[in-house]
Amino acid sequence: MYAVSVSRDCIAQHYLTVPDPGPEGTLHSHRFGIEATFRGPELNEHGYLVDIDAVIDALEAVVDRLRDRTLNDLAAFEGKNPSVEHLAGIVGDRLTDRLDPATATELTVTVREDDVAEVAHEREL
Repeated sequence: MYAVSVSRDCIAQHYLTVPDPGPEGTLHSHRFGIEATFRGPELNEHGYLVDIDAVIDALEAVVDRLRDRTLNDLAAFEGKNPSVEHLAGIVGDRLTDRLDPATATELTVTVREDDVAEVAHEREL
């Protein structure tokens, strides 16, 4: 099994919308570290699992849409509590929309929040 990971950091804001969110219900910022890891058992004819430059470009484009924004205001979070779990899933959605990793069979998006918590979303491709 091969794995290729790319990561980017950004600062974004949110406020939680669940009942009794405590201080997290007030607008605040986090430093998010977002990592995308593609896995698969085979390499393509060029010896790649994925095109790393394409993954870098796609992740940068996704993170640029989050950077210095309030997650609650983004269409992807409409009707959703802007949790780190939802953030990881949405990043995964956006990456799979932008990439065609022909030989990768799995994607894991890991989001670190302020170096305190880490959430991962895994999916088959």
